[in-house]
Amino acid sequence: MKYARVTEQLAGLGSDKWILNAAAKRRQAEGHRVINLTIGEPDVPTPDSLIETACTAMRAGRTGYSNGRGEAVLLDALSRRYTTRLNRPFGHDRFLCLPGTQTSLYLVFSTICEPGCEVILGDPMYATYEGIVRASGAVPVPVRLKPEQNFRLQAADVAAAITPATRAIFLNTPHNPTGAILQPAELRALGELARAHDLWIVSDEVYGDLAHDGRPFTSALADPEFEDRTIVTASISKSHAAPGFRSGWAVGPAEFTHRALPLSETMLFGSQPFIADMTAEAIASPPTLAQGMAARMARRAQILFDRLDGVAGLRVHRPEAGMFALIDISALSDDSLAFALELLEATDVAMMPGASFGAALEGWLRVALNASDADTEEACARIAAYAMQKAA
Repeated sequence: MKYARVTEQLAGLGSDKWILNAAAKRRQAEGHRVINLTIGEPDVPTPDSLIETACTAMRAGRTGYSNGRGEAVLLDALSRRYTTRLNRPFGHDRFLCLPGTQTSLYLVFSTICEPGCEVILGDPMYATYEGIVRASGAVPVPVRLKPEQNFRLQAADVAAAITPATRAIFLNTPHNPTGAILQPAELRALGELARAHDLWIVSDEVYGDLAHDGRPFTSALADPEFEDRTIVTASISKSHAAPGFRSGWAVGPAEFTHRALPLSETMLFGSQPFIADMTAEAIASPPTLAQGMAARMARRAQILFDRLDGVAGLRVHRPEAGMFALIDISALSDDSLAFALELLEATDVAMMPGASFGAALEGWLRVALNASDADTEEACARIAAYAMQKAA
């Protein structure tokens, strides 16, 4: 039988990248005491107040079809959020409400890209980004993020990758998997580069409320000079511990949302009204849940550093934000997948191989920071013992 070319373009870019998580779950089912540090799940359940809001809305009949752009209550909340945070008006016509950041990014690139164009993005990158870009027919062009620059995308490196086919610069700040936060000067340099070459800037900012140790976060939309070419996506999955509710949005120029709306309505004609009510309540409240989560995750990153940095040649990279830290294992192995599988088999500690996030992170592991402090300590003890044995 015949299949669309996109199935070939995306082969190996889906669940294949999450082999460690699947292996960890199999070992857990077999009775092993696995410490699973693969997935960026929040470390607390969805707040009862948000669940009750969704339930109350369902009981009140908020279960019908929705507006294709988004429910008015959520558009109001998003308008207030961005108007307040960025100190200039954002009307309803700047937003599209969608089920999560992943769907939002799929819509964005399907709207602005076409077969043969190129999208520049940092390497390492979140595991689904290559697939999101390729699904639109565009070609991802990775630019290496360097540890000595704290894994922040640099305008000079982007400039060297621009060709006549370049359509967009794809940012992720705060960054997964490195936890890097792009600074205002770096964002401005990228904005000026995009303007000079008539490019879009697309920024995934799902970790924007999870900066560690009070560090400031600057959105790619902060500078009004570049808002006519900047699209930001986010959701409540991380910040409000609600990944299963699949509620996110895209914010960009009104012309972009106008052009994207028919495609969004073709994909999914409106999100669930009861989830919109819950999301509106979530983003209207101070980000106290996210701040608490960020503080705990910063503490666990410090535990990793204190217990593992320097052990048998391991090096720990502490994040500026988000749910992950990195461990450089290059002194012990140059094959992160093989090392991660061997580590799981030997210690029942599961971490993601750096290779799942791009060629630049080969020789590294990504560690989720959502386990308890005690489990993080235990994982460190197991990893240290294994590393010393392997180095002997």
